[in-house]
Amino acid sequence: MRVKEAVKVLKQGNIAAFSKLLIESHKSLKEDYEVTGLHLDTIVEEALKFRGCLGARMTGAGFGGCAIAIVKEGIEDEFIKVVSNRYKEKTGKEASFYISKIGDGVKFLGRC
Repeated sequence: MRVKEAVKVLKQGNIAAFSKLLIESHKSLKEDYEVTGLHLDTIVEEALKFRGCLGARMTGAGFGGCAIAIVKEGIEDEFIKVVSNRYKEKTGKEASFYISKIGDGVKFLGRC
């Protein structure tokens, strides 16, 4: 149901509602499915503490790996600095960050 709601709010351009769904999803992955762990929980928790982060959750297969965060445009460098430092303080590990932008969706480009 959360995925269907995410599709709906994204089509509406409602990033705030989508961000809330990301947070709910991470909480479910952590508490209901227990597939997160120290590193994923820490990066998400520290991201969500940052004033310009609207939402975050783990992504991928769980038990380590990656997280996604929706961050207000223009403060990405500050987000990376703050979250990276907090993450390293708590885990002793360096985090990597990759900035991406929201695109206009999947589309057919033609045959090879």
